[in-house]
Amino acid sequence: MNPTPVRDIVIVGGGTAGWMTAAAFSKMLTPAYRIRLVESDEIGIIGVGEATIPHIKSFNEALGIDENEFVRATQGSFKLGIEFVNWGAVGDRYIHGFGKIGHELHGIPFHHYWLARRGHRPLPDLGAYSINTAAPLEARFMRARPEMTGSPLADIAYAFHFDASLYARFLRRYAEARGVQRTEGKIVQVQQREGDGHIQAVVLESGERIAGDFFIDCSGTRGVLIEQTLKSGYEDWRHWLPCDRAIAVPCASVEPLIPMTRSTARGAGWQWRIPLQHRIGNGHVFSSEFIGEDEATAVLLANLDGEKLAEPRTIRYMTGRRKQFWNRNCVAVGLASGFLEPLESTSIHLIQTAIARIATFFPHQGFDAADIAEYNAMTQYEYERVRDFIILHYHATEREDTPFWRYTRHMSIPEALQRKIDLYRSNGRIFREGNELFAELSWLQVMQGQRIEPRGHHPFADLYPPEEVDDFLDNVAGVIRKCVAVMPTQAQFIAAECAAARA
Repeated sequence: MNPTPVRDIVIVGGGTAGWMTAAAFSKMLTPAYRIRLVESDEIGIIGVGEATIPHIKSFNEALGIDENEFVRATQGSFKLGIEFVNWGAVGDRYIHGFGKIGHELHGIPFHHYWLARRGHRPLPDLGAYSINTAAPLEARFMRARPEMTGSPLADIAYAFHFDASLYARFLRRYAEARGVQRTEGKIVQVQQREGDGHIQAVVLESGERIAGDFFIDCSGTRGVLIEQTLKSGYEDWRHWLPCDRAIAVPCASVEPLIPMTRSTARGAGWQWRIPLQHRIGNGHVFSSEFIGEDEATAVLLANLDGEKLAEPRTIRYMTGRRKQFWNRNCVAVGLASGFLEPLESTSIHLIQTAIARIATFFPHQGFDAADIAEYNAMTQYEYERVRDFIILHYHATEREDTPFWRYTRHMSIPEALQRKIDLYRSNGRIFREGNELFAELSWLQVMQGQRIEPRGHHPFADLYPPEEVDDFLDNVAGVIRKCVAVMPTQAQFIAAECAAARA
């Protein structure tokens, strides 16, 4: 049996999703495969995905992209984690860092010793025990030094902030150099095959007809193929994540250049701050049910660190996911597949994992139903687990100061999330389930940072002499302080390694 291969791949939509997809498949596939990307300059892109998580490093590395070149081309900066301000209560702040927190002792996770001893003596918060959370407070950054075995400097984990439009442009050059054909034009018709409804071609305003075997919908929230044509359905999650608007505006840079994203909870949502080399990206994510657009804009503009560089623009969205991510011979990538607000910088990661799954399930002309069903099940699981992690931020709060926070604090939540909260609240236990994105340390930092207090801890943490455990905790914090002290500032590191050309 020799199944007929898929040869003509048509990507509908550019932006970050379209060009990440085009770049990846231009690297993977031989010239026997034809990749065509259709986009219209008339149709804007959302472009909120300027902050990332460390997995993007593996994507760029797989493409053979030089990291310094990428940072320069995208006006990028580095990110060690996300600082959350006013989430558990007004005045609170903590950092969800990417790296390790302490290290195990006698096979027991570090945080159980911290939980065991903090009732007996003053201890700093968990952030003092991780280089990823201590360094950004002093605006310091360097890449990991893996040769320094046993040192926190060997464990630095990082991601990037960058201009999403510049990243798309960077990947476009990469993809076109490897044979991807870009066509400018607006789609006015989608032609389907009689009998099974598979997409045959898209027709442009110019009259040009672009046929294909396999279509990848990167058209954003409009879902030109996956929804407008194939009616795949949408599952609305606004009862758990009520924010449905964002106001975005850039402002001038200020010093210091901190290597972390900041998320500040406001009265009916939250504000992002993403520092790049040439500007700071800002936005106010909010629920239109609890605050008007004019007031939300005023809140954002009153809380910028520098002079605004453009007029604010509004982004409307519905949090949720497609009921079918892959339908017939079309698969949705990026915002065409669903929308999860960028609270934990997952937007670009979800593009990356979709590309990896498409490669795993890359079809023949027959488009086997079993492959498509498994792809959809895996993607649904990923979206739902990321959704639950984002819900945690809203629900785990003591805030009652506005109707918005009263709603999110007291709303019912998914059973899987409630089970995780209950498990941590009992004895500080956290377990990663299946292939969910966020690992134990991520859940730990958010739950503890937002005032979910365990009633107990692992009993083995009490087996060792208190003085031994105290020395262990103090030594970890002391080593972290010494390591941070020898790191350059992020501004110094970028100036030496990857400064972008001045505009």
